[in-house]
Amino acid sequence: MVLNYIWIAFFLIAFIVALIRLIFFGDTEIFAHLVSGMFESSKSSVMDIALPLVGNMALWLGILNIGEKAGAINFLARIVGPFFNRLFPEVPKDHPAIGQVLMSFSANLLGLDNAATPLGLKAIGSLQELNPDKETASNAQIMYLVLLTSGLQIIPVTIMAQRAILHAKDPTDVFIPIIIATYVAALTGIIIVAIKQKINLFDRVIIGWLGGITSAIALLIWYFTVFLTKEQIGLVSKVASNIMLFSVPIIFIAGAVYKKINVFEVFIEGAKRGFETSVKVIPYLVAMLVAISVFRACGALDYMNDGLRWVCVQFNLDTRFVDAMPVAYMKPLSGSGSKTMMINVMTTFKPDSFAGRLGCIFNGSADTTFYIVALYFGSIGIKKSRYAIPAGLMADLGGIIAAIFVAYLFFG
Repeated sequence: MVLNYIWIAFFLIAFIVALIRLIFFGDTEIFAHLVSGMFESSKSSVMDIALPLVGNMALWLGILNIGEKAGAINFLARIVGPFFNRLFPEVPKDHPAIGQVLMSFSANLLGLDNAATPLGLKAIGSLQELNPDKETASNAQIMYLVLLTSGLQIIPVTIMAQRAILHAKDPTDVFIPIIIATYVAALTGIIIVAIKQKINLFDRVIIGWLGGITSAIALLIWYFTVFLTKEQIGLVSKVASNIMLFSVPIIFIAGAVYKKINVFEVFIEGAKRGFETSVKVIPYLVAMLVAISVFRACGALDYMNDGLRWVCVQFNLDTRFVDAMPVAYMKPLSGSGSKTMMINVMTTFKPDSFAGRLGCIFNGSADTTFYIVALYFGSIGIKKSRYAIPAGLMADLGGIIAAIFVAYLFFG
């Protein structure tokens, strides 16, 4: 229901803003711009997103099917069971969905987008099997999606690479701020959903795991900043990520061979589901990306930024962060749009400017809430998302606020 209202609002706001620009400012091209954006986004949502997703889905669902037959998923479920059973109390202990959720999180943590999406769609599908109301999001599905929308990532390789392309003096100087901001977003999401679902956050298992994860992230940051040079950070993170990614199918295949499973047939069986899933999400992708396109094309984001700057001036606040805010506005709506905004901010204000660095932190501090909800819920036929979007946006807001604070702390 929330997604329905938001989708309608995008079109109505775009129409009203465009009408004002036409009548009062004589912008005769604005509606042509909106219509062009609609056609372009509808085409790109199918040709650039859905169709390329078919191959990745077939590959990774096939590999995941091998892992399931080999028992790897159940093994992971037993390891993280105590922690995830408390965050997902509706999921039975040792259920394969727990292991699949963990694998998708692991892919996201490493920034492996091509693997993360298929694994995530498989995980949300397993949670759907436990959902008594197939058209309404369950508590477990909401917790899972809100954690995904927090965009928790240990190694923001893409952002550091883009800074290097634009000749930043130190492409890796946003590494620690991004880790801090995205972790705050994840914690914000967990706390909000846990309160709503009456999950005891003071449970010793939850505290122990969160404390351990926090310590691990802190240790990783310390290692990267103390023992590696700035040039080595990007190289090590890239090599380690790809080694871990390729190790997954190798481990699964080895386990399947040990159990004398016909690996090829099992892979084909899982890969067939990749095409079916990819086709299901096309209408949801077209609907959401077209709405985002018209909202962006009408100029509403620019007006939001101008209004925020005016408010800051009235309260005598520093306005340097406002220059990077378009990245924050766009991030919950579109990953490619947010990346484009980040590049635009760095190009306009220079990569080593305050705005340039903050734009990078914004881009790494959260994920695309609306896109994720539309893609994941659309793939399993969920029509009522309940409070998934508000909770996801609150997690995004936590990441944005943290990004601003750490940017002033590190670069202000």
